[in-house]
Amino acid sequence: MTVNLLAQIPFFADLPLAELDRLASELEVVNLRSGEILFNEGDPGEHLYIVVNGALEILMAPGTSNELILNILQPGEYLGEMSLIQPGGHRTASARARGDAVLLSMSRTQFKDLLKRHPYLANAMVRVLSQRLDNTNIATFRDLTEKNRQLQKAYDELKAAQEQLIEKERMEKELQVAASIQMSILPDVLPSTERFDFGGRILPARQVGGDFYDVFELGDDKIGVLIGDVADKGVPSAIFMARVHALIIAETDKNLTPGDVLRMVNSHITRFEKSTQFVTALFGILDVGTGEFRYARAGHEPPLLLDPNGEVHRLPYQPGMALGLWEKIVLDEHSLTLPSGSCLLMFTDGMTDCRNPKGEPFGLERIKHTLAHLKENTAQKGCDQLLETLINYQGGAKQDDDVTLVAIHAK
Repeated sequence: MTVNLLAQIPFFADLPLAELDRLASELEVVNLRSGEILFNEGDPGEHLYIVVNGALEILMAPGTSNELILNILQPGEYLGEMSLIQPGGHRTASARARGDAVLLSMSRTQFKDLLKRHPYLANAMVRVLSQRLDNTNIATFRDLTEKNRQLQKAYDELKAAQEQLIEKERMEKELQVAASIQMSILPDVLPSTERFDFGGRILPARQVGGDFYDVFELGDDKIGVLIGDVADKGVPSAIFMARVHALIIAETDKNLTPGDVLRMVNSHITRFEKSTQFVTALFGILDVGTGEFRYARAGHEPPLLLDPNGEVHRLPYQPGMALGLWEKIVLDEHSLTLPSGSCLLMFTDGMTDCRNPKGEPFGLERIKHTLAHLKENTAQKGCDQLLETLINYQGGAKQDDDVTLVAIHAK
């Protein structure tokens, strides 16, 4: 049976019966259990394999969600013939037993010995390889000119694949840089006073966006609170975000109102920045002595207030403009006194827009409901619980935008 099987292999078909008998006795028998991997994509290629019994799957990315079966070899079919004539080559796909299988294995050394005994076998091998390449629409080389054309095509495809890999690596590095910039401007430790504590959390998206926040002491019992969202992703938005953050911090040293701080920043951006990006922001100043919180919104989400009675209110708001769009800007400015037992929540639109696997947004009402039922009594633990609720709702669905929370809790 083995001799008859070998005689069916195209490049062995012209071998004399005595040679086929010799091969049948010399070739190694390989037994595979169902599902066992013969070799993986990228492994060094050293052997030709002939299916004797069972079947063999030729596939990409085995055992992953991207698994793709390219072909199924039956008894009498073979694979790995390129390994016999291409030293240093690597497998271009993986091979796995489809049920229990029995194979014959020929090494490159055995093939070289066979060529010495039957030099004409080289011509048969070239002929078979040409047919195999033609059948898979990769190439056909009947003469030297056609071979060169196909080699050029293969080179171009390899070059394109390398360029794609380089682009992928560049994007990965860009995401790492953007994330590093984003994390570098976040506060390491938030202030805490006898009457107030603060909390902040950020959940970056896969493609890092431009969310940021900060809580910092200004002196004279004043604390600055900032949250913003750059309308872009990647390194450019991260750099723009860092500049806006630095400008706001710089302007707070001039004893200006929150609205005046944002106007000065907007003036600088529109006059001196060449970027076409813009940012929504909410900046406020808390007087820890009186509990008064004065803030200005530049196109940002209005904050929510959890009052001492456990009711959640969306604070009054008027239309406002994002920073960086127009030199003359309209802001939404307000002031309120935070009573003991209240909590003020500021957030980016990534929280309301975050979706579950069904595509349903988390929405403002779910934020209000979660805020009203907080079990924690500090701003930071409240932010943690809100974010945990959001992640559970998300259920592993893709996150398209950063999510950022900042809270002020009046003790």
